[in-house]
Amino acid sequence: MRQKFLNLILLSVLLSGQSLAKNTDRTQAMDISADNSDFELTDSGSSTIKGNVVISQGTLLINADNAVIVRVKGEISKVTLSGNPARMQQMNDNGELMKASAKNIVYLISTEQIFLLGNVIIDQTRGSMRGESIRYDTKTGRLHAGGDGTRIQMRLEPRIQDKK
Repeated sequence: MRQKFLNLILLSVLLSGQSLAKNTDRTQAMDISADNSDFELTDSGSSTIKGNVVISQGTLLINADNAVIVRVKGEISKVTLSGNPARMQQMNDNGELMKASAKNIVYLISTEQIFLLGNVIIDQTRGSMRGESIRYDTKTGRLHAGGDGTRIQMRLEPRIQDKK
C-alpha cells in the first residue's frame, strides 16, 4: 500500500502529463545546431546529428553528444539522444522547470514513450528521482522506474501553503 501511495505522489508531483511540458512549445519553431550531420533525404530512414548537439523549441532545451532521428513514411518515429550525459530541460505551464539527464534518452513517437537509461537524474520544483532506467508514458502519465536490479531514489518536497 505504501508503494502505491508513493507511486501516486510521484506521478502527480514529478511527471504528470499536464505539468511535464509547456503546451505552447510544440507550436514553436525548432532550432538545431551541431558540429556535423548526416541526413537521409527520404521518407524512411535515419538522420544523425553529431557533436555538441543543441536543440531548442520554446522552453525545451536539449544538449547531447549525438541525436539520431528515425523517420517512417515521412513521419518521425523515434528520436535517440546520447551523451555523457544527454540533458534536457523544459518549463511547464506553471513556470516550473524540469531538468533531466541520462546517458541515453529515447522517445518513441508512436507509443508516446520516453526511456531514460543510464545514470538518470530528474529534478523538478517539487521533487527529484534518480536511477538507472525510467520509462514515462506521456499519454497516460504513467511512470515506471527500476526493475532492472538497481534501486531508485526519490525526494518529494512538501507543498508550500499560501500564507494568509
